[in-house]
Amino acid sequence: MKEKTVNQSAIDGHTYRIFSNDLNPKGTVFGGRVMSILDRLASIVAERHSEKVCVTASVDSMHFLGPAKQGENLICQVAINKAWKTSMEIGTRVLAEAPRAGKKVHILSAYFTFVALDDEDFPTKVPKVIPETTDQIRRYDEAELRRTLRFAASQEIKALRKKR
Repeated sequence: MKEKTVNQSAIDGHTYRIFSNDLNPKGTVFGGRVMSILDRLASIVAERHSEKVCVTASVDSMHFLGPAKQGENLICQVAINKAWKTSMEIGTRVLAEAPRAGKKVHILSAYFTFVALDDEDFPTKVPKVIPETTDQIRRYDEAELRRTLRFAASQEIKALRKKR
């Protein structure tokens, strides 16, 4: 299985225009709408990298940093951070763009974990990632830390449940 670079599967600059049906009662975009868009884009990145059907296993650290409003655009940046045996972490970043003002503001970041499946729907191996830039190397290293923390938290939760 041949290793792949981050850029071979990345999506940089996917644009989504916000319309009135995307808004909550406060007049800002529904968080669930943004999550849905990102899940779809992250699945494309995972499937480009693995060349397999992929399913969402988890979402980490989805932090809404600011609002986006009607008439603005969401600019999505999505890339693989790291691949393990059968799973991959896909990093996402969203900017709100006010097109008339020419202003872009970072409003959200999140990390999606996807698992690649074979033809019988069992997890299957994925290619390793080759990070090339300083930012890609940083995200690659941070992905390992996030994975370690996810597993540690999972073990602590299991231990707490056993005590009850």
